[in-house]
Amino acid sequence: MKIKFITFSIFFCFMVSFMHAQSVIRGVIVDNETDLPLKDVQLSVKGFTKIYTTNEQGVFEIDNLPIGNHMLIINYEDYLNQNIPFAIKADNEELDFGIIVLERNFEDDNDLSVITLTEDDLDENGSGGTENISGLLQSSRDAFLQAAAFNIGQARFRVRGYDSNQGTILINGISMNKLYDGRPQWNNWGGLNDVFRNQTYINGLQPSSQIFGGVLGVSSFDTRASSYRKQTKVSYSSSNSNYTGRVMASYSSGLQSNGWAYAVLGSGRFANEGYFEGSYYDAWSGFIAIEKKISDKHSLNLTAFIAQNKRGKSSPNTQEVYDLKGYKYNSYWGKQAGDDRNSRYRDINEPTFILSHYWNLSDKASLNTNVAYQFGHIANSRLGFFNAPNPDPTYYKKLPSYFLRDESNPDYANAYLAYENFRDYGQVTWEDYYDINMNRYDVNGNRLENSLYYQYEDRVEDNLFSASSILNASLTNDIILDAGVYYKNLTSNNFAKMVDLLGGSYFIDLDPFADPGKMQNNLNDPNRKVYTDDEFLYSYDINASTLNTFAQLQFQYSKIDFNVSGSYTNTSYQRDGNYRNGTFADNSFGKGERQTFNDFGVKAGATYKITGRHLILGNIGYITQAPSIRNTFANARVNNTIIPNIDSEKIATGDISYYYRAPKFKGRITGYYTKYQDGIETSFFFAQGLRGDDSDFVSEMLTGVDRRHMGMELSLEYDVTSTIKLKGAVAMGEYIYDNNPNLYLQSSSAEPLISYGQTYIKDYKLSNGPQNAYSLGFEYRDPDYWWVGANANIVSNNYLDIAPVLRTENFFLDSEGLPFNDIDENLAKELLRQEKFDSAFLVNLQGGKSWKVNQYYIGFFASVNNVLGELYKSGGFEQSRNANYQRLKEDKGRQTPLFGPKYWYGYDTTYFLNVYVRL
Repeated sequence: MKIKFITFSIFFCFMVSFMHAQSVIRGVIVDNETDLPLKDVQLSVKGFTKIYTTNEQGVFEIDNLPIGNHMLIINYEDYLNQNIPFAIKADNEELDFGIIVLERNFEDDNDLSVITLTEDDLDENGSGGTENISGLLQSSRDAFLQAAAFNIGQARFRVRGYDSNQGTILINGISMNKLYDGRPQWNNWGGLNDVFRNQTYINGLQPSSQIFGGVLGVSSFDTRASSYRKQTKVSYSSSNSNYTGRVMASYSSGLQSNGWAYAVLGSGRFANEGYFEGSYYDAWSGFIAIEKKISDKHSLNLTAFIAQNKRGKSSPNTQEVYDLKGYKYNSYWGKQAGDDRNSRYRDINEPTFILSHYWNLSDKASLNTNVAYQFGHIANSRLGFFNAPNPDPTYYKKLPSYFLRDESNPDYANAYLAYENFRDYGQVTWEDYYDINMNRYDVNGNRLENSLYYQYEDRVEDNLFSASSILNASLTNDIILDAGVYYKNLTSNNFAKMVDLLGGSYFIDLDPFADPGKMQNNLNDPNRKVYTDDEFLYSYDINASTLNTFAQLQFQYSKIDFNVSGSYTNTSYQRDGNYRNGTFADNSFGKGERQTFNDFGVKAGATYKITGRHLILGNIGYITQAPSIRNTFANARVNNTIIPNIDSEKIATGDISYYYRAPKFKGRITGYYTKYQDGIETSFFFAQGLRGDDSDFVSEMLTGVDRRHMGMELSLEYDVTSTIKLKGAVAMGEYIYDNNPNLYLQSSSAEPLISYGQTYIKDYKLSNGPQNAYSLGFEYRDPDYWWVGANANIVSNNYLDIAPVLRTENFFLDSEGLPFNDIDENLAKELLRQEKFDSAFLVNLQGGKSWKVNQYYIGFFASVNNVLGELYKSGGFEQSRNANYQRLKEDKGRQTPLFGPKYWYGYDTTYFLNVYVRL
């Protein structure tokens, strides 16, 4: 019966082609399990508004297509969408796709924001950069990239070791990468999963029709209202990860006969306590898209979305702390009046509006123009204190190791008391801080009303205007032109905001770290009393703009395809200080010098088609990249100082791949090499032993940083039967520092930058997740619309983030600047040896089932990650407080170091369950 049906369908297509003399494509769409035809499948050609459907025999036909390269978009209820590229080479051409097979979408509700990383897993300096790279990869069907998104991604694996700022995120042609650090803020569209599924991912240097992109690739979201099929959907999710529950409801109208289309979504995510202690989650999101098809040539779309997200952070900890309190311990929270209260929360609310105009200039060209406006805030809270003991419950003087630091005369009694106190309590003591602030008196018995303890926010309020215009045109039958211009203008207000005086009446705006006589945070308003909701500590604006253009030519022939593209970017930053800082009185108030960078990028690629099954693809590129705002200013909070020797980073990169594609087997092997030169890295920390300064808060800058990324990727996929599929992925890489860059420090108590010369970090490994990863999995997809899958994964070669200040000449100098006279070189090498984490073996299970009941689709998806409960270090960093040889030798010689590395551990066994109803 199946053979007869397929024969009839092909015969039908042939007869239709005989009857028409215009350019036309046709084919037959069937179910991959039953081979039966699928009726009412929706089809469209990208850039055109008309929607086509299949008939009862699964046959479709699309006519009146112009010469050029096109994309066939296929949508069908409960099936995976397909985007199929094709080319019309001549007038009156007829192209028969034959049989197109659609697979059921069992993973329709796989929620990446739950089962993968969030930026809360990173240290506060943001050095991780792994946040939601999985989101960048979710649309790829490549087995390796799928493993990176869903399986090894949970262990902070990064594709080729790249930071997330090396990938470009577009929403309706507008770049969503932040000017502050180049990274996308995924929380801006968190909880909007069902309307952010129309995604195209371009891997690495491969050509994108919308933008030049970065070395990690381009991920483009399409939220055009007409791109959503008509449906209503309600879902509920449960998890034991970042949040415990999620509700989501959406409706989309599809393109109506009057030319209007709209889509709306609302969702909420919540947890009184997430995976870590005290890590609450409170997030609410909304989305609306409205489109009007004005004519066959013009269409307007307005997209607006908001994703308010407030959640409690979790702390990295030393091994001593984990051993005492367990691996879900979080030092940031404590009880207040019987309720949990987290001292460090992250609050994000940045509504976004995008207006898009789609213009079909002709049969061979289209122009997409977009304007966007985003505003709102990102706030990170913490406890502040002035002339009072440190409120951190893990402060080194509160732990047992502090009382055992003198191993010749250990204080066992106080060590035991510290052990008991930390074991039984060990949290933020909110009520104590209220008591201290409310019950302080002078010698005359008068109450002292100024707070010694308080909670405040580091707050950023951005106003960002963006615009883009993208041209796509077929110049000839074989040549495509893509070009675009993009503009951003940012006004960013940065300040500290008083949240809670914790029982006190006010706070005097002074800097406790500054030298006497320089403690005023604002000399223009000295000794100011700060009340709740006031700005204080620091305040400055950043005015920034970027202008980018790109052009690209794609050549497509029978045996070879190749492309060339180039880009130019102008970037400008300027700081405008609102406070005159006491330490930096002459270099903090008013506008600083404007910094301008002019950068370019060129890349080229080619695909050689040995046969239909064997392909070789290669790409090369050279890109210069302006430093981000973060990596331009030495310490923007308190001065206008620019990082010395600032320059654009240079990136030289290339890759080559072999693809094998057969009906049952698909494979890819890729080799890659990327060299970064003249990069800049910044961080902030508390240090001891820096050239006579017993203690200080400093900003650290590395300039002229070279890094090298090289390795290979292997992707395998084999259909054992029509229902069983095996998948494999291998990543083997080496990511290292490739030179000895220069290091500068700026202290909060001294104005001039201090040069520490070179830091000897060449050949140290980058701390950017596992450099090797292996994944093997299988899927069983039953014809009765249920499926199960399992994956076994090994991640290895993950390293601790080093402290560069420990690897300068200063490390070997005493407090008077003289060399230590008892240096053991072998011991010094051992003290500075980079820690390599143990490998981890992770097993994940997934499954789902769907039913059709009358006109309703009902289904569920479930996953369990790290089934075996593997305990593993996923990241961490050296503390820089022991900044010389003698201090580090003394500390590491202890049974329990006072300032050991701080670690993150990967999640234990976690689950995610989603149930939905769709109409």
